[in-house]
Amino acid sequence: MPKHIFITGGVVSSLGKGIASASIGKLLEAKGLKVALQKLDPYINVDPGTMNPYQHGEVYVTEDGAETDLDLGHYERFTSGVLSRVNNVTTGQIYNTVITKERHGEYLGGTVQVVPHITNEIKERIREVSRGKRYDIVISEVGGTVGDIESLPFLEAARQFGQEVGRENVVFIHLTLIPFVRAAGELKTKPTQHSVGRLREIGIQPDILLCRTEKKLSKDLKGKIALFCNVQSDAVIEARDVSSIYEVPLIFKEQGLDRVICKELHLEYRAGDLQEWKREVVDKILHPKHTVKIAVVGKYIQLQDAYKSIYEALVHGGIANDAGVLIKRVSAERLERGKAEKYLRDVSGVLVPGGFGYRGIEGKIKAIQYAREQKIPYLGICLGMQCAVIEFARNVAGLKGANSTEFNKKTPHPVISLLEEQEQVKDLGGSMRLGALPCHLKKDTLAHEAYKMEEAMERHRHRYEFNNKYKESFARLGLRFSGLSPAGKLVEIIELENHPWFVASQFHPEFKSKPDHPHPLFHEFVRHAFLRSQSSSNGEGSQKTSSESDNSSGEKVEVKERAPSEVA
Repeated sequence: MPKHIFITGGVVSSLGKGIASASIGKLLEAKGLKVALQKLDPYINVDPGTMNPYQHGEVYVTEDGAETDLDLGHYERFTSGVLSRVNNVTTGQIYNTVITKERHGEYLGGTVQVVPHITNEIKERIREVSRGKRYDIVISEVGGTVGDIESLPFLEAARQFGQEVGRENVVFIHLTLIPFVRAAGELKTKPTQHSVGRLREIGIQPDILLCRTEKKLSKDLKGKIALFCNVQSDAVIEARDVSSIYEVPLIFKEQGLDRVICKELHLEYRAGDLQEWKREVVDKILHPKHTVKIAVVGKYIQLQDAYKSIYEALVHGGIANDAGVLIKRVSAERLERGKAEKYLRDVSGVLVPGGFGYRGIEGKIKAIQYAREQKIPYLGICLGMQCAVIEFARNVAGLKGANSTEFNKKTPHPVISLLEEQEQVKDLGGSMRLGALPCHLKKDTLAHEAYKMEEAMERHRHRYEFNNKYKESFARLGLRFSGLSPAGKLVEIIELENHPWFVASQFHPEFKSKPDHPHPLFHEFVRHAFLRSQSSSNGEGSQKTSSESDNSSGEKVEVKERAPSEVA
């Protein structure tokens, strides 16, 4: 039976439970332990697939086609785990299962209640992660904040689970906030005391506290927290703000978090080695030899989490090329109303990510046209590929009014159309073309050069596809179809002839990129963007310094994130 770690959050949301969970997973894997991670989400949606990115951030897709919380992306990026639908559990899934069982008469006429029926189902999902597999430790992150009504059943299930398997087999870690009150010039522990108090009212005594803080915690302050929260002083771990999220495992290691976890779980302590992670990932992020500026043109650029995996994959591509990636976030809607040159003249690469709906589409198409005509390296992802096809159809093939049937059902040239399998689909949730599917790569193409293989498994999330009626005519005009589905029916990758590097994929390569194993397409995209920046700095063009901004709205925009960024 595996040991279990439950990670909860208190005081405020967005403290970084997902990154903390992933970092702990990295720490334990470094010791040779086999680790599984799981997210328990309190919302009633069955999954985040139908939720607006402004509500929830990006939707992460697993190999088996589950639409999940974005924290699963952190789990896969930090650890060696390949996650599936069992690694993300929601209140919606739990209640749906319990109600279905009740309708089938599985409760023998009994009254169905939160305790024990809902909590039993949650515990069953926790056990399911390791069923039939050999894991040493299962880490379960409980979404939300202690005190939320929605998370109470999950916390109660975790409490019961700890009793059932024995406290020597379970560790409760609570992530909390130690705010710095500038007027008083002091760090305040009272919010943490109250948060731990709420947790203890539920019946859970945390074993370890991770304290998010701007300032260093003194020995006296740690002692005070330990005393009032009933934990050992070495179990009060400082989680100070860092320049890169990939530093967090190193910070935890320095403070002995792994030693405390092993002690609480009665595991033999083995030091574990994170030197390669420090040398090959963290040091290259903090001290790159070069810099390159890349524009991400989307409609959710105001929210950092909307394109989380995209931004991380760009950083990974930078690591592979020893280059710091300066991300310029460009609003597709704002670009519709202005000239592309105004927003893109200072960048060395353009990326258009996935999405749904017509808003901002013409801005994305304008950005793609600029990248094509100015020979700027371009990477299109999902909708970014479809927009590239529309731009090519209109401005190279001369098909006036060409469009996707998603945006204009009466377009005279439906170069992008609904997948045949989607025509009868009525339910929106979990009904797209989802998960890992094979893509055959043609030799002597940019895609084949990037992958250095003839077949790749890539994750999808889309309803629309390239209309094969236009394949032959577009090929004659210089659009190359370098990646296809096994039967050749679906176009997976397109690229342009007579362009330094213009590649777009129907799938989402960002979901399979890791800091120590960057995705091939991001590796090559950043490499070619850097080559362009070098040629520009040698007099063939001009670039602004990384401190300049094209935020043409005139409003002051503050961006706080690990990767340097501009908003335009």
